Order: sequence, then C-alpha cells, then structure tokens
Amino acid sequence: MSVPYETTAYEPPESPESPEEHLERLLGRALNSFELPDEAIRRLDCALAHDSSLHSAHHSAGLHRETYRHTWLLADGSALTLWELVHNTAPGAGAQHEVYVDEEELRAATARLPLPADDPDFELPVTVQLTPVVQPRHVYVPDDSADHARRLLRRAENADRPGSDTAELLRGAFAHQITQAFGRPCRAGRAGLGFSLYEHAFLLPGGEEISLWEVEHTATPDGRHMCEVYPTEDGARDAMERRAARA
Repeated sequence: MSVPYETTAYEPPESPESPEEHLERLLGRALNSFELPDEAIRRLDCALAHDSSLHSAHHSAGLHRETYRHTWLLADGSALTLWELVHNTAPGAGAQHEVYVDEEELRAATARLPLPADDPDFELPVTVQLTPVVQPRHVYVPDDSADHARRLLRRAENADRPGSDTAELLRGAFAHQITQAFGRPCRAGRAGLGFSLYEHAFLLPGGEEISLWEVEHTATPDGRHMCEVYPTEDGARDAMERRAARA
C-alpha cells in the first residue's frame, strides 16, 4: 500500500504543536490517509486550534486497539473531527494507524479487528470524557478586520479608551462581528438623550477572541453624537450611567 505521507512515530511533541503540524503528524502515520476526502483536508487548511483526546481503548491477550478523537476549530466557527484507530494485528506487533472522518466508518473498521472474545481478567476498557473544543461566541466575517479595529479606536473620544497594547494586538485580527447590546438600561437623563451600545468582537490567529465595547451617545453640550470605546461591557455601561447622570 502506498502512503503519500512520511510515516512518523506516535509520540507527543516536546512543545505545543500548531494545528497544521498536528494534522501533518496524524496524516503521516495513518496508512489510509490517502482515502480522506479532499474537501476535509481543504477545510483544515484554515484551522485555528485543535484538541485531541483518548476516546476508548481495549487490551486483551496481547492485542490492543485505541481510538482517538482529533478536533480542529476552523476560522468560520465550525469544528471538524477526525477519528484515529491505533491497533496491532498480532501480539507484540507494532502499532498501525488509520484515520476516518466519520464515526460510523471508525466503528466498521474496529469491528474488523481480530480481537478475541472479551475476558474480564485481561480486558481493560477505557472511556474518557472528551474535553470540548471551545466554539467562538460569534459568527465572524473576514472583512478588513484589523483596519476596522484601527478606525474604531481612532474615533473614540474618551481618555480611558484601550491603549497601544490593545491596538497592537488587534493588528492581527482577521475577522470580526458587530452586534448591538441590550440589557441593563441607563438612567434617562434629559429629554431626547440617546445611547447605543455595540460589541465589536474580533477573531485573532490561534482562535483567541477579543471584544471592544462602543458607546454612541448624544450626552454632549451641543447634542452632537460622541463615540467612546471601552475594553469591557461593564466599563461601557458604567460610562453610560455617568454620562446620563451629568446630562
């Protein structure tokens, strides 16, 4: 059987892997990696983070099999899982690796393995609760997000707006979402006074999310619109309360 990837040992790396490196090692050791759908591999090109967990294991009479769940978080907020089957074909034989995109395919491959009947004295079943991959809270749109962050901070008029550290961090933003926030109302203030609160959520490389909270209001001496930006929702709402009380 031809294998289009270099075979590597199944050993954890000494330092954290990138999603791309983890995928490369997985494909490199899987004997059937060439059978994976091209679409799945293309989607994994935009992976931001990954998580691997032991799903189950069985050891009996010198034979063993383990299944692993490898999940990648993608830039569009979705997740893609590959299932890895690790087993030996004879007592003392080296481990073989297979990978599947579907859990049903994994079960079918597992059923073909030459494991003997269960024996309570030698069987070591293992079931591990998987750690869920954290999904983004927002549906992000890639659209000049770093420039949007720069313009948002530039138009903020409050002296306590986020500083240069936040601006530098947001230079790497590649997707964002803007939503209007409702909830706790502020005091009414003078007639005709208007407040709006928006969350500008940004997605950074590696899957990190950061939000800026924009307050738009007319609590100014001449009633003009003013923009203020805060790093937290509580800070933004407290500023709205202060503005309304002074108006």
